[in-house]
Amino acid sequence: MSGRERPRHGGSPVGSVREVIPMREARFYERREDGRVRCTLCAQYCDIKPGKRGVCGVRENRDGALYAMNYGLVVAANNDPIEKKPFFHLYPGAWALSVATVGCNFRCTFCQNWDISQMSKGIDRRIAGQYTEPQAITQAAVRARCRAVAFTYSEPTIFYEWAYDIATETTKLGILNVFVTNGYIAPEPLREISPYLHGANVDLKAFSDKSYRKVMGAPGLQPVLDSLVLMKQLGIWVEVTTLVVPTRNDSEGELRDIARFVSRELGPETPWHVSRFHPQFKDTDLPPTPIATLRRAYEIGREEGLRYVYTGNVPGDEAEHTFCHSCGALLIRRMGFRIERNVVTADGLCPKCGTPVAGVGMGEDPMLPMGTS
Repeated sequence: MSGRERPRHGGSPVGSVREVIPMREARFYERREDGRVRCTLCAQYCDIKPGKRGVCGVRENRDGALYAMNYGLVVAANNDPIEKKPFFHLYPGAWALSVATVGCNFRCTFCQNWDISQMSKGIDRRIAGQYTEPQAITQAAVRARCRAVAFTYSEPTIFYEWAYDIATETTKLGILNVFVTNGYIAPEPLREISPYLHGANVDLKAFSDKSYRKVMGAPGLQPVLDSLVLMKQLGIWVEVTTLVVPTRNDSEGELRDIARFVSRELGPETPWHVSRFHPQFKDTDLPPTPIATLRRAYEIGREEGLRYVYTGNVPGDEAEHTFCHSCGALLIRRMGFRIERNVVTADGLCPKCGTPVAGVGMGEDPMLPMGTS
């Protein structure tokens, strides 16, 4: 988790949970003759000995079979504005039931949610949470009239089996499913879940292999770029976020490389969120991102042809509004995560010049219809 949203703690919107925790065999892995397994869920492709776990800390080899040890173990559940994820072009003003388990296949030194993402990698390899059936998540989303279920806070790829079981059910009810992800999912599982995955906000954390190896603990950058391109090909609505971290990825050259990739490979209609860093986890010695750096990142995105560039973690900044890329009309006014005004027409057009506004449900009612069952 790069650092743009934290789960709220307190009462869960999910409701009752079960105490019995089932074993759940992983969906994507290969058995080895010597008892090892090779996990093929994410681009880490961990080779795991019996009794050991992968980089994520939640997938364990038990007697030559790989198990998801975190299946359904909810560690965070909140009803959030969809803008908090952030999704600015997917049913603006909607609510999303946001859920997570512990674990992550990265170890970002600036992680905001390190207390849950890194928990299972400690000395005691703890996997906390209350077991919650997929049906309970679906029912909670319906009760709250949430337009989407967001798999977020930690890394949704590593609780794939549970997310998949939820997504197949919620899709039947017209509820969207979105990932807030580092993009390190492997191609086959991404293709499998794509009919039920309607949006993804992908953290493009840097644009160098060195940064991904040293700061994120991943083999390199390319798997993220490949996932982004594949998501677009599969018809998943994609938004990209870059947490701009001083000395890590804030050079003009690197920001321009990111913006150019988004514009040229994903399309100029792809929203790019450049978010402000606040000291967290192992990077408490770094200063918060200067506002001037974010403004320059915004300008770079526009210079590279991106139609929708947004600043994050700076409430009240004009760059959190949506403007028509054709005539410049103000379409959506935001204050933090709140929609103050949305004039996009019901069929997704600018009311002034008739230009289509990229996204999903841009001018539609953001609430799940009453009576959904």
